[in-house]
Amino acid sequence: MEPTVNPDAVRSYYDYIDAEAYEDVFSLFASDIVYARPGQPPLSGMAEFREFYLEGRPLEDGEHEIEQLIVGDDTVAVRGRFSGVQDGERVSFGFSDFHRFDSEGKITERTTYTDRDTV
Repeated sequence: MEPTVNPDAVRSYYDYIDAEAYEDVFSLFASDIVYARPGQPPLSGMAEFREFYLEGRPLEDGEHEIEQLIVGDDTVAVRGRFSGVQDGERVSFGFSDFHRFDSEGKITERTTYTDRDTV
């Protein structure tokens, strides 16, 4: 089956993250989600993904600003800025995210690039 790309789900992802509505975040992703981040091993599967967002995410109290959103065949790419707190310090940095969709309309792969070493 063809992937079902949903740019509204990607926009919602950032709204949910900023609101700390994590159960809503998890509903956007496939159970076999793979999340790759700079300087860290990829997260594989919903259990690792949930643990990261609920217990290990170093970013908090922040806001994402989407500057550009591009829809491809199976992927939505986003370029933007995050401003908030990382490890107790105020930060602001650019990011690019790639959200790959499966045929059920769920995000099955997410890759983040930032202009910082780790997030």
